[in-house]
Amino acid sequence: MLVYVPMMHITISTSVNQHYLKVKEGFSGDLLLQLNPPFPKVTLQRFDGSEVGDLVSLQINMLVAKVNWTSKITDAATTEEEYFFVDEGVSLPFFLSKWKHRHRIIRSGERKTIIRDEISYAGRFALLTPILYPILYLQFLYRKPIYRKVFA
Repeated sequence: MLVYVPMMHITISTSVNQHYLKVKEGFSGDLLLQLNPPFPKVTLQRFDGSEVGDLVSLQINMLVAKVNWTSKITDAATTEEEYFFVDEGVSLPFFLSKWKHRHRIIRSGERKTIIRDEISYAGRFALLTPILYPILYLQFLYRKPIYRKVFA
């Protein structure tokens, strides 16, 4: 019997002082590693890029076990106002059943950009979904000063 597990949403925005196309160029495997907090330790296994069809694979050391996470880029576009790409989980850690992350790099004037992380996720079980919220929120909140430093 399949049980519907509703998705929760997290949105975190960070303003940086750099043109949005310059910020786009900075989204790389190196940046991805910088954006991860010290715990749990994350190792980048594969980074194809942020174009449709690209894969990104991570190994997360949870102390008691190492778990793998692979996402596929399912959508991406650049306009005069925004660059975005979407990664969706294809192989997720045991505690997640769904993952969709829209990375938005939004032009805000000539030398300002808003980086917006829009995450939709569901835990493996319905009760787990709200429990994961503060953990995931803090993981993405951790990115704000790094974005500001990297894209100063």
